[in-house]
Amino acid sequence: MMNDICSFINELKPVLVMVAVQVVYAGGTIFYKLAVIDGMNSSIIVAYRFIISTAIMLPFAFFVERKKRPKLNLKILFQAFLGSLLGCTLHQLLYLESMALTSATFVTAMLNLIPAITYILALSFRLEKVAGIWTPAGKAKVVGTLMGIVGAMVLTFCKGVEIKIWSTNINLLHQNAPQAHHSESTIKTLFGCLMSVGGCFLIGIWLIIQAKMSEQYPCQHSITALVSLMAAMESVVFALCKEKDLSQWKLGFNIRLLTVAYVGTLSAGFVMSLTFWCVQKKGPFFVSVFGPLMLVVVAFVASLILGESLHLGSILGAILIICGLYAVLWGKAKETKKITQLMPLKDSGESQSTEIVINSLTENTSNDIKN
Repeated sequence: MMNDICSFINELKPVLVMVAVQVVYAGGTIFYKLAVIDGMNSSIIVAYRFIISTAIMLPFAFFVERKKRPKLNLKILFQAFLGSLLGCTLHQLLYLESMALTSATFVTAMLNLIPAITYILALSFRLEKVAGIWTPAGKAKVVGTLMGIVGAMVLTFCKGVEIKIWSTNINLLHQNAPQAHHSESTIKTLFGCLMSVGGCFLIGIWLIIQAKMSEQYPCQHSITALVSLMAAMESVVFALCKEKDLSQWKLGFNIRLLTVAYVGTLSAGFVMSLTFWCVQKKGPFFVSVFGPLMLVVVAFVASLILGESLHLGSILGAILIICGLYAVLWGKAKETKKITQLMPLKDSGESQSTEIVINSLTENTSNDIKN
């Protein structure tokens, strides 16, 4: 009985961790929007985020994992550099620029394209086999990817009637959010969409790099500290090149200080470490499945305190993206389950003819798992 309870708790841990991660990320998105509207340069926000994260995670990782940390090699250092550049520095810059052009709810909805884009990248890098597309699981992943793309287009170009689920008099951006003309708003939304999609591609590559790093270097706190350090150096260089006015780096007791403290301590610090842990335990697709929770939290909070309105097209697009997300994840889960069920047959000493049939049916998915 106690073993069953302990096993259930261990299985529940990654779920609870990812719920907390998405809530923290949602809070970071709201703070980001407030800081950007307040006039803070996006590259400076990113730089402060990783500077604070590095200051926290370096000593933490040093003391917590000092006895079990393996030696670094050039391969791990290169993967950490590539992951920090693509998945941290460049992604955060694109994320903030997209949010400045659109809304917090919009960029959060676009993040749900990440699993579909990750699948496209896996096909491109030959981590997924084209032959597997004709299986039910493969068809689900293809259909889910297409649904995500269609949903993104609907979210971008279709507005429709405004839907008011609740009302509030609180609008922290009311004085700083002038109304734009329809044509200007459409162009901004299009550019914001392109930046969001570009950021999703970077995150897809980052998740693949994370999975590879976790296999060879299982110390998530040390990896987080290393990636944060590299991202801090990269983002400072970007910020100094983009913003020549050094007075923009000053922080007072205002929303700017609160934003960088929140995202540096939580979003880029301990939460990143928890994400590494979940990727190591459950894989990158498990991490992706919790994306819609962040969308729900952001949409609710943004409509309450940021004055963002929900439109029919936005809701339909978000629903298509989320359905596509779960179709892709369902397909991947079916493939993994089939491999798990068939593995004991290979080890049980059954006849050679049975092994040949099993191998022919699961060759593609077995290669996916090995890669």
